[in-house]
Amino acid sequence: MAHGVIAYSSDTVVAVVDPDHAGKRVRDVLPYLGSDAPIVASIDDGLAFAPTSLLVGIAPAGGKLPEDFRAAIRAALRARLEIVSGLHAMLNDDPEFVALANEHDTRIWDLRLPPAAPLFSGAAWDVKAKIVLTVGSDAAVGKMTASLELTRAARQRGVDAAFVPTGQIGIAIAGWGTAIDRVVADFAPGAAEQLVLEGEHRGHDLLFLEGQGGINNPAFAPVTLALLYGGAPDALVLVHAVERTRIEDYDVPILSYRALIRTYEALCATVKPARVVGIALNTRGCDDERARAEIERARTETGLPCDDLVRNGPHAFYDAIAPALAKTEVLHA
Repeated sequence: MAHGVIAYSSDTVVAVVDPDHAGKRVRDVLPYLGSDAPIVASIDDGLAFAPTSLLVGIAPAGGKLPEDFRAAIRAALRARLEIVSGLHAMLNDDPEFVALANEHDTRIWDLRLPPAAPLFSGAAWDVKAKIVLTVGSDAAVGKMTASLELTRAARQRGVDAAFVPTGQIGIAIAGWGTAIDRVVADFAPGAAEQLVLEGEHRGHDLLFLEGQGGINNPAFAPVTLALLYGGAPDALVLVHAVERTRIEDYDVPILSYRALIRTYEALCATVKPARVVGIALNTRGCDDERARAEIERARTETGLPCDDLVRNGPHAFYDAIAPALAKTEVLHA
């Protein structure tokens, strides 16, 4: 959560509260974020930098608020800061926090609280904008990052492109969206459909729909399916973190590139066909030589454009997949 907002939000991160690294700058601890925001020991220290909001910058499994975060949130509310949280635990359901927000005339924004969603209607099949969904070998491999980088590349090529957020971090960055993982299962495809309809309503020509989960993840595959069908994508970009060989937190192997491509394309093929048009690799933790080798291996195994969009920039990859981005139609009997 914190990393994504620091890297991509248009809102300025003026300070980070982390007692273990107080006195340093963000780039001293996490060079790849390129941020000079100071790291401070407490909320009180951070107030010197005139913040307007406190972001709860974590995304723990299960989405519960750690007990040791409560004091910081209380201090921020007393300082009239807005609280922005992407946890599954709704801070607006916490009587103490709500009372403090009311007393100090501020608000709590629970990013994961979804709007009411209808059942999937099929209206997404008629969206004129091209829809590209990022799909993953697992959860937390870089689907949001790939979507954001591709949106940036498309815009710099003169295309009216938009990032469509489907998770709490993307919502914090873009300021709108729906956390699909909080929507009741029957209505999750409808929520995804509403997002692409909103993207078209905003007048964009190309939508990069942020993927969630992974089709081989025992816990998170359902949200992946909701986006595959409800988002009505015309094309898929496969995202993989090269150092991960097993599904995170489960003793399940990551599928091969070819198996992932076959699986995702087969799922789409029976409703609205969408092909995997390229592979976005996350090579963080690799040296340059290994990163080049992993990129070349993926290209050789699949015959598809492949690159690390952060390490090498998104423009060459976007240029390579752009000719393959075309509207597809739903199958009819």
